[in-house]
Amino acid sequence: MITLKLTSQFKKDLKRYKNNHIVLDKLEAILNLLAEGKPIPEKNRPHMLTGNYKGHMECHVESDTLLIWWDKVVGVITLVRFGSHAELF
Repeated sequence: MITLKLTSQFKKDLKRYKNNHIVLDKLEAILNLLAEGKPIPEKNRPHMLTGNYKGHMECHVESDTLLIWWDKVVGVITLVRFGSHAELF
């Protein structure tokens, strides 16, 4: 099993969604896949980022809710940001 490490910014981002249980349930399903080392489904459009987040991965939890993570350390995935396009970019 892979360890998920949460950045302080990710924790702050997550607090904005504490009352949106639908989004949190979808996020939990994606985090479970990451922790188990399974691929993210294509419907979530996982892809590499460029620019300020070069080398990071992103996927859509919902149409305008994104998860950004870093997985360059073996056995550890760092959850970097979570939010809408407007909040993250």
